Amino acid sequence: MRKLVFFVGGAGAGKTTLAKGLASRRGAALFDMDTMLRPAAVALMTQAGLDPDDRDSAAYKALCRDLGYRITMDAALENVAIGNDALVIGPFTKETDDPKWIETELARIGATLSDVEVSVVFVQLKDDRQHYERIARRGLPLDQYKLMHWQTFSQTSLASRELKWSIPASSVLYFDNSGELNEQTIDLVEQFVYGAK
Repeated sequence: MRKLVFFVGGAGAGKTTLAKGLASRRGAALFDMDTMLRPAAVALMTQAGLDPDDRDSAAYKALCRDLGYRITMDAALENVAIGNDALVIGPFTKETDDPKWIETELARIGATLSDVEVSVVFVQLKDDRQHYERIARRGLPLDQYKLMHWQTFSQTSLASRELKWSIPASSVLYFDNSGELNEQTIDLVEQFVYGAK
């Protein structure tokens, strides 16, 4: 059965690294919302006279957030429709809180939860301090707003979440990614998504 796998979680948790590791092993299509939205976000923010590197302010969310999810999901769903496994990366905060969101998305390609295997990997770290340290260490311009507004950002974006979609509990993995990334880490995620070898 074709697979649609979401790697969700806060900034710096390592969701992109985990998803890329799995995609490279399995040849699955990879859709990172940050990558897919970046050219449009830079253009929209620049046209509005705003910081093109901002990815967290209220202005950014009003101009770009929903567009980013639409672009990413349209590309992922197009691949699922032709039988490819799709790995999708993003925070998905609002979407995971909507019980009907995933079914509405699948309906766009005439699919349902009975013919697409949907799973979610919530990538987590042990605490907010580790998020901060990882974000600061990677030194990306896109992260400056987060670091400058850390208290607000961490309270709204790093709070623990519970998936509201109607998928089995066995299709949801809360993955502590606090340790070093290695082949064994990817093994655990691969086994969750694809089963034992």
